[in-house]
Amino acid sequence: MKFIRQFHIILILIWAPTLVFGVKESLFKTCENSGFCHRNKYFAESIKNEGSNYQSRYSIAPESILIESKLNTKIIHGQIIKDIPTLAEDFILPFELSILEGNNIRFTINEEQRHIADIKAINITNYRYNQTSDWAFVTSELPYLAENLFKVEIDQSKSEVIVHYGESNEYKAILTFNPVTLTVFYNDIPQVIANHQNFFNFEHWRPKESNYEHLTVEETDYGMFEDHFVDSENDKIPLGPESIALDFTFKGFKNLYGIPEHADSLNLKDTTDSDQPYRLYNVDIFEYETNSRMAMYGAIPLLLAVKPEISLGLFWINGADTFINVDKTSNEEDSSTHWISENGVLDFMIIIDKTPANINYNYGLITGFTQLPPLFSLGYHQCRWNYNDEKDVLDVNQLMDKHQFPYDTIWLDIEYTDQKKYFTWDKHKFPSPKQLLKSLDHTGRNLVIIIDPHLKTNYFFSDEVIKKQACINDSKNTTFYGHCWPGESVWIDTFNPTSQPIWDSQFEWNNEFFGLDSSNVFLWNDMNEPSVFNGPETSAPKDNIHFGGWEHRSVHNIYGLTYHEATYESLIKRTKGNTNRTRPFILTRSYFAGSQRTAAMWTGDNMSKWEYLKISIPMVLTSNIVNMPFSGADVGGFFGNPSKELLTRWYQAGIWYPFFRAHAHIDARRREPWIAGEPYTSIMRDAVLLRYALLPTLYTAFYESSKTGIPIFKPIFYEALTNPKSYSIDDEFFFGNSGLLVKPVTDEGADRHEIYIPDTEVYYDYTNRSLPSINVYKLDEPGYIKKDISLQDIPALIKGGHIISLKERYRRSTRLMVNDPYTLIIALNNNGVAEGQLYIDDGESFEFENSGELALVKFSATESTINSQILEINDTFKQKISSIKIEKIIILNSKSNKSIESISIKQGDEEWQAKFDGTVDKKTIIHNAKIKVSESWDIQLIYEPDHDEL
Repeated sequence: MKFIRQFHIILILIWAPTLVFGVKESLFKTCENSGFCHRNKYFAESIKNEGSNYQSRYSIAPESILIESKLNTKIIHGQIIKDIPTLAEDFILPFELSILEGNNIRFTINEEQRHIADIKAINITNYRYNQTSDWAFVTSELPYLAENLFKVEIDQSKSEVIVHYGESNEYKAILTFNPVTLTVFYNDIPQVIANHQNFFNFEHWRPKESNYEHLTVEETDYGMFEDHFVDSENDKIPLGPESIALDFTFKGFKNLYGIPEHADSLNLKDTTDSDQPYRLYNVDIFEYETNSRMAMYGAIPLLLAVKPEISLGLFWINGADTFINVDKTSNEEDSSTHWISENGVLDFMIIIDKTPANINYNYGLITGFTQLPPLFSLGYHQCRWNYNDEKDVLDVNQLMDKHQFPYDTIWLDIEYTDQKKYFTWDKHKFPSPKQLLKSLDHTGRNLVIIIDPHLKTNYFFSDEVIKKQACINDSKNTTFYGHCWPGESVWIDTFNPTSQPIWDSQFEWNNEFFGLDSSNVFLWNDMNEPSVFNGPETSAPKDNIHFGGWEHRSVHNIYGLTYHEATYESLIKRTKGNTNRTRPFILTRSYFAGSQRTAAMWTGDNMSKWEYLKISIPMVLTSNIVNMPFSGADVGGFFGNPSKELLTRWYQAGIWYPFFRAHAHIDARRREPWIAGEPYTSIMRDAVLLRYALLPTLYTAFYESSKTGIPIFKPIFYEALTNPKSYSIDDEFFFGNSGLLVKPVTDEGADRHEIYIPDTEVYYDYTNRSLPSINVYKLDEPGYIKKDISLQDIPALIKGGHIISLKERYRRSTRLMVNDPYTLIIALNNNGVAEGQLYIDDGESFEFENSGELALVKFSATESTINSQILEINDTFKQKISSIKIEKIIILNSKSNKSIESISIKQGDEEWQAKFDGTVDKKTIIHNAKIKVSESWDIQLIYEPDHDEL
C-alpha cells in the first residue's frame, strides 16, 4: 500500500502541470477514521445510551474557586476534577473564566503540567498548546471588561458561580459545579448552555503501557497511540490522546451559520445522520465537491446562531484539526453542536447581542477588523496559470485597453520564477521585470506575483533558511523535506521569530529580486495550508515540529495565517520611510481567525460548472459573516473550460464579490473576456464597467467594515430578522449598507428570474445600471417578484431609504479615476426619506491613519431637500480633493405625483439654480450640479402647486 501511495505521488509530481484530477475523498480523513473524532463520537453515543443513568466524570472543586482582581477586572479561577474510577489519582484541569470587551465571556480549561520525562529528548514541549489566541487576537493585551461592569457571586450551597455583567447587568452566566455546565443568559433568558448533553471530554495524558487503567466504560482506545489512516501510519502521536470536546445547546435557535470554509449552504445543515460532520482542517483539496462538509483551505471556528430578537457567536479558539457535528432535529425548539479538536487547551468565547451585525462588531474587538485595502485591489484582476512571458503580459494589458475593459492588476503564477525557485525571475521569459512594472504603471496597473512557503532545495534562499534553522522540522527535529511544485522542498517556519528577518531581506528596496524601485507589485501567498504533495492528506505530517517544540498537529490551521502575516510585515517594513509607501495587498488561500487583518482570500480550485457559480454565493456570504469580507471565487472556474454563457454569467456575479478576479488553470483554454466574441464581450464589459462605477460605494463599504465588521456581501436576514424565510436564502444578498439587493443569474438558459423581497419597503429596479425606466416594487408582504431576463441582464434592486455614490466615466484603472466626478442615486423610501455615506481617501497610502487625510460625508434627503454633511475631513485633504465634484444626482421617488418647478443648490456663500430633467417614471435627474464633494451643501426642490392647492 505504501508503495502504491508513493507511486501515485510520483505520478502527480510528473504530470501535475497537465493532468486534472477530481477530489479523491479516500485521501482525506473522515470522523470515523480520524482517531480523536472517532473516540469522541463513541463517547457521545455512550452518554446518550446511558441517558439519565450517566454520572459525569467531571466536577468543579468548590474550595478551588478563586476570584482574582487583575487589570481593573475580575477573573474567576478554579479546578475541574476528572475522576477515573480505576485510579486513585484525580486529574486536575485548571480553568479560567473572564469577561472581555463587547461583553464576550471566555472560558479556558487546561491540564496541569504533564510530567513526561522522555518527551524532552525529542524536543516536544510537554504543555498543551495555549497560544492560539496570540495569533487570532488583535493584541496580546486582552481588552477585559471593566470591573465596575460586572459582579461575581458564589451560591450559598457552593454549587455554582453566578456572574452578572453588561452596562445594565443584562447578561448573566451561571457556572454549575456538578455536572459542569456554563449557561449564559440575556435579559434573564437562557441563550446557550455549554455541556448541556454531557459530551465534555478532556483526554488527559497517560503512559501508553497503562492506558487501559485510564479508560472509562464510555471510551474506546481507537487511534490513541497510532494513526489507523493509511497515509498517516507513520504519525508517532508521541503524546498519546489529547483531544478535547464539548457540546453547546442554543436555546430557541434553529438558524446556524459560519465555520468556513466549506462548499455548502449558508445555513448550516444537520449532520446527525451523516458520516460527514463539518471539518476545519486546512488542506489543498483538488477540485472540491459542492454541497460538502469536507475540509478545505481555510478555517475560522466562529459559529453564528440567529433568531429575531437575539444573536449569538461561539468562537472556538483552537487551531488543531476540528470536527463539528450540528444537530437541528433532536429538539423542536433548540439546536446544538458538538465540537471535537485533536489537542490544545479547551478555549471558547460566547458573544451575545441583539443583532448579527453586533456579533460581528464584538468579535472584531477581539480578533480585529478587516484591513482597509488599497483601492486598486477592489478593481478587476486578470489572472491565469500562467502568463507566458513579458510579451504575453503586455499584450494582455494592451488588449484590455483595445477592448475598453478597465482592470487594475495582472497576476503571475509560479512559472515566472527560475525553475520554481521563489525570489528569482526566469531571465529568459522575464528579462526586465523592472521595465515590465513601469509599463504597467503607466496606465495605473499593478502586478501580483506568487510566493509560496515551500522552498526548492539547493538554492541560495532555502540554503539560508536551513542554515538559520528557520524551517519546519520533522518528528526527529531535523529539517523536514517534502515535495511540492519545485520537487524536493523545505518549508519556512513562520512561527519562528528567526524567519521574519530572513523573509524581510527578500522584500527590501535594494534586494536583487524585489528591489524594483516600484510600488505597483503585490503578493499572492498560495499553498500555505501547507500543501505537501507526499504528505498525509496532501499536507504536513502532524508530528512535524515547529519553533517552541510545538507539534504541527497543534498549530496546523494557524500556519497559513502566520505565513501571510509574515509577508504583510515584510511589505510594511519595505515601505516605511519611502515616499511611495503603499498599503500591502496579499491574497492568501489558507486562513484562520484574524486573517482579515492582513489578507484577502478566495475559495480555491473551483470548476467551470454552473453548480460552482451557484455555490460561490453562499461560500462568500459565509466568509463575510465571520468577519473575512475580502473574499471571492475564481470567475469562470479554475478547472475546465466554461461555456460562453457560463463565463458571462460568472462575470455578472463576480462583479459583486468583494474580491473580483478571473483565473484559470494552465490547461484551460485562454478566456480573456474579448476571446468569447460578441455579444458576450460587450456584456462582460458592461458588467466590469458597473463594478468600476460602484467602486465608491464598495470602498465605503470596506471602510464601514474596517470599523464595525459589517459584511460587505451581506445575507438577506441581516436586514430582515423578523422574516423567517430570510434565514435560508443564500442566492441573493445586499451589497454592504448600500441598499443594493442583488440576485445573480446562476442557471443555464435562464429567461425568467425571481427575486425575493424580504420586507414591505419600496424597491427600485437597478437592472443594467442605466435606469432607462424605473420599475417600482412595493409589496404588501414579503415575497417574490418575477422578471423576464436576457443574457445581458444583471438583476439588482435598490431598497428605498438609501443613497449610493458612483463614478460613471470609463477609465482604464482605479488610479485614473481619482479626480473623476461623482453621481448620487437617491432612493427615497416609503416615508420619503433616504441617507447614505461616502468615504474618500487617497486609496493608496496610510495617511488616512497617520495624518487623518480622509473625508467622511453623510448624505440625507427628503422629498423636498437634499443635503451633505462633512463628518470628518482635515484642511490638507480638503484642499487635495477640492476640485472633485458631484456632477449628477438621480432622485427616485415612488410617490412623486408632482412636477418640480425649480431646484436650488447652496454651498458655502454660493447659491445657484440646477439644471434638471422633470420627473419621468418616478425619476428626476439633476445635471451638471458642480457641487464640491469636500464641503457641505444643501438642495431645495420646489414643486409646482397642483390644481387643488391653486
